[in-house]
Amino acid sequence: MHIPVLLNEVMEILKPQKGEFFIDGTFGAGGHSEKILEAIGEKGKLLAFDWDPKASERNIIILEKKNFTFANVNYANAKKFLQENNLPKADGLLLDLGFSSDQLEDSGKGFSFKKDEPLVMSYGESGPTAYEVVNTYSEEKLLEIIKELGEERFPGRIARVIVENRQKEPIKTSLQLARIIRSALPRNYEKGRIDPATRTFQALRIYVNGELENIKKILGDLESIVKSGGRVAVISFHSLEDRIVKNIFRDLKKSGKAELLNKKIISASRDEISNNPRSRSAKLRGLKII
Repeated sequence: MHIPVLLNEVMEILKPQKGEFFIDGTFGAGGHSEKILEAIGEKGKLLAFDWDPKASERNIIILEKKNFTFANVNYANAKKFLQENNLPKADGLLLDLGFSSDQLEDSGKGFSFKKDEPLVMSYGESGPTAYEVVNTYSEEKLLEIIKELGEERFPGRIARVIVENRQKEPIKTSLQLARIIRSALPRNYEKGRIDPATRTFQALRIYVNGELENIKKILGDLESIVKSGGRVAVISFHSLEDRIVKNIFRDLKKSGKAELLNKKIISASRDEISNNPRSRSAKLRGLKII
């Protein structure tokens, strides 16, 4: 069962009111959207984006609501979508940047190093695939991706072993790639806390989907997406994302265009972590547009 992360804390930041217009930039399985719809009532409107076309199948009950609109669109294009559809600025925006467990388990695109699937790793239907990256990029470029986007301690070893193996045969599946990565790393990697393939798979997913650029794009467009007095809530799950959110929010505050709604990061409680281990690394930041 899908459990939305930091649900109560998100609602406290966004404070959706009856009749307001909200945007859920990352619909996922619709957990946050359900709560927002409940708060804004029948006279309110909710627009949800998701780059994954299968996301529209995950919450049929919401899809049937008259005041709900789903758009199979990358949230980075929110400003353009509003302008092209003559929609007003929103009273609130939510971005849950977490990786959906549904995408991990059901996509068939090789996101998981525990399943034997084709190496795709893209949310949408366009752009480079993980297969292209691991089989055609130079060793130097692979090292850069794994180091910067995976924050991996042994990027050189992994890049070198990938190149050596692809010279023998193409690296086609997620299990094949995971085995290659593991062979490059020490047996006591991270003292067994995480699988050795974790950070490299993260790096490839972020690169293939341009995830960090997408965050910068939508946060850079906030003034065109959210009205004065509107609230923004962003949930990030690793330091690269949170650093971008923190810096952009800080700059908006310094320029007098926004105020921070929480000075310290909001994290999940012990009870939530116990019920939903995925929430352990979640970090919530809130902002109000002036």
